[in-house]
Amino acid sequence: MKKILNIREVRQLPKNSDFNVMGIVSKLTRRKDRNDNPFWEMTISDSSGDLEGKVWAASTWRNTQGGDNFPIDPDNCGLKFEGSTVEIIGKIAEYREQIQYNFNDIYYLDQNENPPHLFVRHSPVKNDFLEDTFINLIAEISHEELRNFVEAVFFKHGLWEKFKTWPAAISLHHAYTGGLLEHSVSVALGAKDLAKHYKDFAIPVNMDLIIAGALLHDIGKLEAYSISPVPQMTLPGNVIEHITLGYCKFMKLAEVEKLDEKITLALGHIMVSHHGRREFGSPVLPETPEAMIVNAADDLDFRLSYWKLQIEALNNQSDVTDYLPLIERRLWRGINL
Repeated sequence: MKKILNIREVRQLPKNSDFNVMGIVSKLTRRKDRNDNPFWEMTISDSSGDLEGKVWAASTWRNTQGGDNFPIDPDNCGLKFEGSTVEIIGKIAEYREQIQYNFNDIYYLDQNENPPHLFVRHSPVKNDFLEDTFINLIAEISHEELRNFVEAVFFKHGLWEKFKTWPAAISLHHAYTGGLLEHSVSVALGAKDLAKHYKDFAIPVNMDLIIAGALLHDIGKLEAYSISPVPQMTLPGNVIEHITLGYCKFMKLAEVEKLDEKITLALGHIMVSHHGRREFGSPVLPETPEAMIVNAADDLDFRLSYWKLQIEALNNQSDVTDYLPLIERRLWRGINL
């Protein structure tokens, strides 16, 4: 039996290498090939990252709970693989000049001996720092009504306990426990710095709206995603999406808290425009300095997080990723000076 590696170590292996890895099944989708034979696309996760692989019809599935080890049919075994811990024996192949991970043997592990929470990814930033910074950012809002509203959203209406543990996505960026808090704090700090810069260049920017908009912009993700124990999309997240969910939540709370109509309009505009383009999910484009700045900070935070994720997935022999349709470019590791 080969040494069990983590996902980051597997990604450093060269083509044709065999590997053993343990992790949580974060996604499992049944497909059919051109010959109508079934296969599965599986993503497993551990604290070092995610690994997407193919499970072909010839692969074996086994249940090892309670010390047993017997073959199973994944479609008719009564086991829920998503969110459960498995061990994978696989091989790294190449398909159409791209690396492909083939999962040849899948072992459903005893979940008591290998609890999924041991493999869950967490924000790499210290939680105390993120929580303290978030609370301090609210305190920086000088407009009393706006500051009281933001405090009420997170603490009076009970969002905070969920917000500080939630993922910001199911993949691509900040897709781990605490990711939503990390992303929101990062966007708020980045937007603050941008606002200070442009105020120095005579652009009228309201710092209170910048901070409030940045902290509130992704509250819809509390309904769009779940974590059990890995990030997953909810049905509302699939069919309504987080921008609309967040705006509806915001408008209800603004009515309950009797927030000033002009402030409600300005904050609502930041929320619905924060993706910057209609094709990215925003129904309107940013039309105010505050909305433009929050959009810029949000987009940069996504891109840098995505860059980090993609570069960490490269093996040691590569400096440039494959072409990434999502951002219409390859990504380069860069140089160290």
